[in-house]
Amino acid sequence: MTRRFLFFLTFCVLPAVAPAQVAEFSFSGGVSRFGGATLATNPDYTLGDGVRIALRMTLNTWRFMGHEFGYGYAHSNVSSQGQSAGFSIHQGFYNFLVYGTPEGSRVRPFATGGVHFSSFVPPGGSVYYGVTKFGYNYGGGLKFRLSGPWGARIDFRQFRTGKPDFLATPTPPSGWLTQTEISAGVSFNL
Repeated sequence: MTRRFLFFLTFCVLPAVAPAQVAEFSFSGGVSRFGGATLATNPDYTLGDGVRIALRMTLNTWRFMGHEFGYGYAHSNVSSQGQSAGFSIHQGFYNFLVYGTPEGSRVRPFATGGVHFSSFVPPGGSVYYGVTKFGYNYGGGLKFRLSGPWGARIDFRQFRTGKPDFLATPTPPSGWLTQTEISAGVSFNL
């Protein structure tokens, strides 16, 4: 047997013996804060704060733990020498969640950490001409059970990503770009 076959077999059999799962689908909106991050120098290109939306699917596979997959979109602007233009970031992410209360609780505080990719779209460009960088993220929040299958959530997360290098400057950017998400949203629980 090859390793691929064993991996496939494990992938197919594991859900049958795994504990019951609760799925959540959520939509959040809020802000992305970059703290005036410098993307390039000579001339300076500065990234401003903006808005953010996120779609998340959470699988709570254990009483105190779960997995989250999602997509986030942040819209901001980049400024240089008194000029400003729109700037977009598309993100896909996976996070592991650890809850402070068991599944079924009315209020569930959580901590999270994971990995993501960020596709930076330059001003006037399209996603096909963007630059993709990988990074890690961490944070926490609160989930509230409302009426029936409906819930609400508050998230605070930080995304650390390499700086995009699509700006034509003599010195390519170095270091990490820190994006802070502060958002609130609604969820539907199955």
